[in-house]
Amino acid sequence: MNLATMLDDHPDGHTAVVSGGERISYERLRREVAATRGALATLGLVEGDRVAILCGTNARFVRSWLAIIGSGLVAVPLNPQSPPAEIQRELHLVGARAVVAGPAGVAPLSHIDRSELPELEFVLVPSHQSTSGSIDFDALAEDSEPEAGPAVERSDSDLAALLFTSGTAGNPKAAMLTHGNLAANLHQVQNAPVRSTRPDDVILCVVPLFHVLGLNSILNLALYAGATIVLIERFDPVSMIEMVAEEQASVLIGPPTMWAALSQVEDAPEGAMSSLRLAVSGAAPIPARVVRDCRDNLNIDIAEGYGLTEASPSVALSAGTGAPIGSIGRPIPGIELRLVDAEGDDVYIGDAGEIIVRGDNVFPGYWQDPEATARVIDSDGWLHTGDMAVVNDDGYLFIVDRAKDLIIVSGFNVYPAEVERVLVTHPSVAEAAVVGVPHPHTGEAVKAYVVPRSGRTIEEDDIIDWCATELARYKCPSKIDEVDELPHGLGGKILRRQLG
Repeated sequence: MNLATMLDDHPDGHTAVVSGGERISYERLRREVAATRGALATLGLVEGDRVAILCGTNARFVRSWLAIIGSGLVAVPLNPQSPPAEIQRELHLVGARAVVAGPAGVAPLSHIDRSELPELEFVLVPSHQSTSGSIDFDALAEDSEPEAGPAVERSDSDLAALLFTSGTAGNPKAAMLTHGNLAANLHQVQNAPVRSTRPDDVILCVVPLFHVLGLNSILNLALYAGATIVLIERFDPVSMIEMVAEEQASVLIGPPTMWAALSQVEDAPEGAMSSLRLAVSGAAPIPARVVRDCRDNLNIDIAEGYGLTEASPSVALSAGTGAPIGSIGRPIPGIELRLVDAEGDDVYIGDAGEIIVRGDNVFPGYWQDPEATARVIDSDGWLHTGDMAVVNDDGYLFIVDRAKDLIIVSGFNVYPAEVERVLVTHPSVAEAAVVGVPHPHTGEAVKAYVVPRSGRTIEEDDIIDWCATELARYKCPSKIDEVDELPHGLGGKILRRQLG
């Protein structure tokens, strides 16, 4: 089926989305999504065309996402906070024919070089931001509403989305997720112990919707279950606690950094978060200290989940399993999981092994990159995650290490090689190496070691600003150390683990 049809059977009057003070019923959402599909149809887009989304965590993203996949097009959610150069690279890589922008996405689009994107024909923007070279998408949707038809038929193998991820194969790539992948993971999660999302749930979402956690594990899951999702564009811990009480939220999912900030709010009203029946941390390992602080200061128990973009994303969850603090629980129903050694053999209980995963949720590969795909999916269909774990006698999984060299900043993957490539383009930098260092608010931060070119001096702020023109802010180094040389192995490879 087309994933967008998950809206079809829910009661008309039930609230689907709360965004920017608006409460949007399922009936209204269906009507607005149909009008948006009609607008896309008038542009002459054909099934399989890639359409990027540059929107914040708001109703405009929701309408665009559902209309794009409902039209048989391929959605490409992008980070509207990324610098224009990064957005341009991503649009070029997927060959996007159109881009739908919200208010936050218009500014970076105005700085990209359209001449370098010959396939990009349509830039669709809000009414008050339309200019020469763009299309007033709101007016187009309003005019198209009477002609809007139903969602087109899709098979499980048809592509629904391309999500950029550093993934398990190194540099950022576009992971292909099909209608079947995304739907399978929703079904798998709904069958996990305690995790079931109900129509009477109110789910708060502050996670960016271009991230797979926000997109499938929160937004799609809420709409699939017929629940209400409350979208929050900017995170503030005090306001979040107030919102939980105001909306009587029952489910809250977010990265460890969110929970750490919430747990440190002083003078939080007693019982302010008592409506929560399910609190889940995902996207990165959560420190045991944060779990204890949430229990002591907010009287809530945090369940931990594990997943990755290539698995759509959920793989394991501790909620309802009785897992101890620090465990990601057990695999959710419908997923095969093994821990293997370097030869591919299953390890013994208590020994560390690489997590490999198989199931209908596992992606078919990276966009136009068969070599990278072959590195992570073997001939038997197992996805090699690069993450190391152990299992105890009770069957609980514990992550002990993760994909080599990966840095996780506020739940977002950063691969050193991507940052290093930008650093060495600076005229003062001869060589660079990047590592992750602990950070009290973001979990980790990016630190760079740079060797200056002969006769050049290194100015830390200048180097950081240079990176910000090419990379999303969370990927940029927060600290630059100047060194005379970098450690190298016998083959010449930089030994990052000797740094820091």
